Amino acid sequence: MNYQTVIGLEVHLQLKTKTKAFCGCAIDFGKAPNSGTCPVCLGFPGSLPVYNKEALNSAIKVALAFNCQIQEHTKFDRKNYFYPDLPKNYQISQFDLPLSRNGQLIIFDQDHQPKRIGITRIHLEEDAGKLIHEADSSLVDFNRTGIPLLEIVSEPDLNSPQEAFDYLSSLKSILEYLDVSDCDMEKGSLRCDANISLRPQGAKELGVKTELKNMNSFKGVKDALTFEVKRQTELLQSGQSWQQETRLWDAQKGLTVSMRSKEGAKDYRYFPDPDLAVFIIDAPMISRIKAGLPELPQEKMRRFMQEYALSEYDAKILTSSKKFADYAEECMKIFPDKDKKPIANWLIGPFTSVISNLADQAKQEYIQSKNLVELVELVEKKQIISNLTGKIVLEEMFATGNTARAIITEKNLAQISDTGSLEIIVQEVINENPKSVSDYSAGKTNALMFLVGQVMKKSAGKANPKVVTDLIKRRLS
Repeated sequence: MNYQTVIGLEVHLQLKTKTKAFCGCAIDFGKAPNSGTCPVCLGFPGSLPVYNKEALNSAIKVALAFNCQIQEHTKFDRKNYFYPDLPKNYQISQFDLPLSRNGQLIIFDQDHQPKRIGITRIHLEEDAGKLIHEADSSLVDFNRTGIPLLEIVSEPDLNSPQEAFDYLSSLKSILEYLDVSDCDMEKGSLRCDANISLRPQGAKELGVKTELKNMNSFKGVKDALTFEVKRQTELLQSGQSWQQETRLWDAQKGLTVSMRSKEGAKDYRYFPDPDLAVFIIDAPMISRIKAGLPELPQEKMRRFMQEYALSEYDAKILTSSKKFADYAEECMKIFPDKDKKPIANWLIGPFTSVISNLADQAKQEYIQSKNLVELVELVEKKQIISNLTGKIVLEEMFATGNTARAIITEKNLAQISDTGSLEIIVQEVINENPKSVSDYSAGKTNALMFLVGQVMKKSAGKANPKVVTDLIKRRLS
């Protein structure tokens, strides 16, 4: 029997506010343990919470970006459960009147067709603290307690681990554009739980679901879901049954392990928080925040296609992150030619390649856009250096911060177009590769490319490939 995978995701996003959700404690990552707390976030008797308006504005901004319906009346509830890093023994969250409902996010399926993923709700809540386990003891740091969180809950519309990965990538990109969070998974600013079940193809009823936790990267989410698809398929095929449960992802062993049976809403005994009044989000407030929304990735992608005549593929990659898109646009604007394709090619190709090989800290510092444009001009327009040398120069630019011209001069990398010098190297290569010469004479065009490559290698990448190609053809004609 064939089974359909059904996945829903719950993303917890730490908002980038100056202070916590219900008190004035400053949010400062890296503080000494328990140095950023007060009676309110520690839940001391008699302390009263006051809601952070900055967090509310950010939450509405996110809800609007995902086309959610903003609830006019909304309130906070107490979600009751015991965690050792949650000193109040309840979490301030939202239950029956969340901030927003019924949104959507568009991803592209394996056939590159748009697919709508429903967003059930986006609501506000506070974070818990952090447990630190040592050899023979456990420590607790309450600094994170009370930091404002958004929970973004999707509909079970995802049907493969790859779709879940694409959903998370698109979601993160939009959140970065909104600038409401640093989205840093290593700091725990963006966390994800996944619900997954399998059902027979064509069935309407959902199967028994498993909730997956402890995934600290999008790759981890994809790997855990892939493992769970295999595990649940084998259970179904062998006729075994199981109960709804929460499982942990062990990235080192590459498997999920049972943590506990899954609680439902009734287990949390939600009730309205008596210290926080119901509040109203009126139309003028929504309009004001909506008017301030930035251009989002898909809008920017369409504009890049129209304004810079780029393909959908190029525009999609260039707008995948706000920082990369802003940098690309700076380059497009100062590149003198109307045809922006050379800049797009360099950004998507060599530039991305060099960045991917840098240390995490160095990845944050791009070279100046005018310097990249100068390099592309020297290669594409003025042909001062070859493509191959251009990539070497680009690496040096990232390492030293120098301009392309300075590096070319200092390292004597200018392209050799002088036929007198090149003819000597061409003759050497022809003499050393009689089989390739024979193949070319027999009509094998790849042999010509091989010979050109050998000349480029002998000239340390400085030979003008067009001049070399003409010289070899002339010699072998």
